[in-house]
Amino acid sequence: MDAKQLRIVFMGTPEFAVPSLRALVEGGFNVVAVVTTPDKPAGRGRRLHESEVKIAARELGLPILQPEKLRDPAFVAALEALRPDLGIVIAFRMLPEVVWRMPRLGTFNLHASLLPRYRGAAPINWAIINGERETGVTTFLLNHEIDKGAVIGQLRTPIEADDTVGTLYERLMHLGTGLVLETVGQLAAGTAAPIEQPQEPLEELPPAPKIFKEDCLVDWNRPGRRIIDFIRGLSPVPAAWSRLVREGDEALTVKIFRASFEAAAADEAPGTILTDRRTTLAVACADGRIRIEELQLAGKRRMSARELLAGFRDLDTYRFE
Repeated sequence: MDAKQLRIVFMGTPEFAVPSLRALVEGGFNVVAVVTTPDKPAGRGRRLHESEVKIAARELGLPILQPEKLRDPAFVAALEALRPDLGIVIAFRMLPEVVWRMPRLGTFNLHASLLPRYRGAAPINWAIINGERETGVTTFLLNHEIDKGAVIGQLRTPIEADDTVGTLYERLMHLGTGLVLETVGQLAAGTAAPIEQPQEPLEELPPAPKIFKEDCLVDWNRPGRRIIDFIRGLSPVPAAWSRLVREGDEALTVKIFRASFEAAAADEAPGTILTDRRTTLAVACADGRIRIEELQLAGKRRMSARELLAGFRDLDTYRFE
């Protein structure tokens, strides 16, 4: 069957899914509807916030469905009325079987890791945090288990020493777009050969669970290389953070976006601040020092270490913990 005749239902929410949606439409594929999350209040004014996928779908003139519950009979009926041949999911919620089984050719997901490694909500973050040197994107058929369906295709990319989650996210987003188009073509032509994922014990596979604020606290007792990977894997969001403390004062929260490691004898206790009070801000760790280059105090703008020191002359009387 001609891939461009397939009736495609596209499901996604964040920016990561948008290039693939645009590429499908601009490539002449027949996207009959887009499913995304309901609008949600956000910000100080609690105004309704639309997902990036909804904004793109509206610009592209596509029908939009925003069900509160994916098992809602009205939503399921609306999907059935579309007579979908193929479902595509990118960064969306877990689908019930009644939805992912509905398309004639099934439903596939684009995941930002080389499955079976890094199953879960934050694969890009955890690959960097764990010091991986390579990652990629995977398309796989949905089944009853999260991120465990048969793999259709994969593309690989190195993780560079200066990559952050921001730069790697951007690269994987566009790498994934090409893989999505390739996968649609294979499924339409009947040439796809899905391969079941190996059944390694879960403890042998690095996971990628959702990241919460408490997970982002820097442990200055760790080796410097691991701390740098941790900062890179959380920059720019949700951002690694630490507490700036001084006896008798209320602790200040500091987000850290960019830093480098200098190996040195561990002469200072981890968390000790080392600064010339003008341009250099470093923090002692287990095997050297972390030189902080870009950071943000709570309630302030993001700034360089030099900018911070210009207005924070007694910083060396504090410590990080």
